[in-house]
Amino acid sequence: MTPHALPRGVVSPVALTMGEPAGIGPDIAGPAFEALKGQVPFFVIGDPTHLPSGTAYTEIDTPGDAITATSLPILPHPFDSPRNPGQPQPTHAQHVIGVIERAVALAQTGEALAVCTNPIHKKALKDGADFPFPGHTEFLAHLAGGADVVMMLACEGLRVVPATIHIALSEVPAKLTPALLRQVIHTTHAALIKDFGLPSPRIAVAGLNPHAGEGGAMGREEIEMIAPLLDDLRAGGFDLTGPLSADTMFHAAARANYDAAICMYHDQALIPIKTIDFAGGVNVTLGLPFVRTSPDHGTAFDIAGTDKADPSSLIAALRMAHQMGRARQERQT
Repeated sequence: MTPHALPRGVVSPVALTMGEPAGIGPDIAGPAFEALKGQVPFFVIGDPTHLPSGTAYTEIDTPGDAITATSLPILPHPFDSPRNPGQPQPTHAQHVIGVIERAVALAQTGEALAVCTNPIHKKALKDGADFPFPGHTEFLAHLAGGADVVMMLACEGLRVVPATIHIALSEVPAKLTPALLRQVIHTTHAALIKDFGLPSPRIAVAGLNPHAGEGGAMGREEIEMIAPLLDDLRAGGFDLTGPLSADTMFHAAARANYDAAICMYHDQALIPIKTIDFAGGVNVTLGLPFVRTSPDHGTAFDIAGTDKADPSSLIAALRMAHQMGRARQERQT
C-alpha cells in the first residue's frame, strides 16, 4: 500500500487540476462538486484563494480525505499571487505545471483513481516557464515516459478519434501514414477494452476523401493505403468497418453499429460530436498508464469570473474519468 492508500474496496477519488487560474477552471469546480456529490468523488489541486468568493470548500491533507468531504475538497497548492480572471499571469506558469505533475504522481501511485484537467493557456506557460510542449496531451505523454497517445472526444452517443489533429488540411495526406493509422487503431482498440469495458470493440474507420474516394475517382488513399491496412488488421482479429464515407457515418442508425469512429483529420471527427453534444463532450487521452479526461473547451477568458461558465463538460469529464478508472481498476483485479 502507498502511504495514503485507501482501505481495500474503497475507490480512490479523481484528481482535478485547477488549470489556468485566469480561466474558468476555478469557476466550474464548485458547481461540478455540487452536481456530482455522492456520485463521483474528486478533489481539486490548486490554490484555495483562486476559487470564486463564496465557494464552500474543505482543505484536505491527502486525496483519501475527499471521500467524506461535504464541500469542495481542495489539496492546497499555493501560488505566488492572486487570480486575475481573464488576464493570465506568466508568473503562475510554473505552479500550473506543478499542479499537473502532482496530479499525475498521485494517479501513478493509485492515490488518485484518474486525472481530470481543467484548461491551460499555452502562451502563458511558454512565456512564464518556457513550456516546450504544444499542450496538455504531449506533456502528459512526457510524464508517462513517452507513451504513444491518441486523442478521443466522447459524449453519451458517440466516441471519435482523429488520426491527425492540429495540422493544416493540406498536410493531412502526407501525415496520414500506414504506421500512424495502425498505431491509432491499436491504441483505440486497447483503450475500449481496458477503459470502457468493451471486450470486443467495434470500430468504424472513415475514408479521407469525399465518398471514401468513390472507387478512386476522388482520391486513391482509400484504395492504396486505408483499405489494405484495415484488411490486415481484420485478419488479426479486429472488428473494423470501412473505409466509410464520412457523410453517412454519424446519424443515429449508423452510430448504433460501432463503439468508436476513427476519423482522418480534426474537423471530420469534431464536427459530428460538437453537433450531437456541444456542451457535454469530453476530451480523453488514450494510451497513458493512467486515465486522463478533460472538458472539451478552453479557458474562456471572456467569461471567467462572471458566474456565466457552464460546468456541463467538466461534470461529464469527471464522470467519465471515474467510470474509466473503475473499468481499468476492475480489469487489474
